[in-house]
Amino acid sequence: MIVKSLEDIKGSRDHVDDKNWESRRFLLEKDRMGFSLHDTVIRAGTESVFWYKYHQEAVYCIEGEGEIEDLANGKRYEIKAGTMYALDGHEKHCLRAKTDMRMVCVFNPPCTGRETHDEEGAYPRPSEGTRV
Repeated sequence: MIVKSLEDIKGSRDHVDDKNWESRRFLLEKDRMGFSLHDTVIRAGTESVFWYKYHQEAVYCIEGEGEIEDLANGKRYEIKAGTMYALDGHEKHCLRAKTDMRMVCVFNPPCTGRETHDEEGAYPRPSEGTRV
């Protein structure tokens, strides 16, 4: 059984802080669950382009408001507490935060824990043996 608290994660190696967001990573590849689970805060007033070429992501907003734009077709969706979106087609997207947004994120294959976004907004290709 794995039990962790947010206080366990804050300030640890599993807490990744970027200028637009911070990600507190509860479950990672090393936990061998087949997915990773992150508590992420997107900072108010920021705009971030993400493109998970090698991962699928599901996101559930539990606080705040903003919007997501599918950059392939320009379609925009309002995001607020209680909204979920899933990037089942590896969509390149722009996330705009009107207020601080707290998100619960699940990645498949699981993240290792130290990933940051490259110039395209993507995480690195997972190691062999992980699955999408």
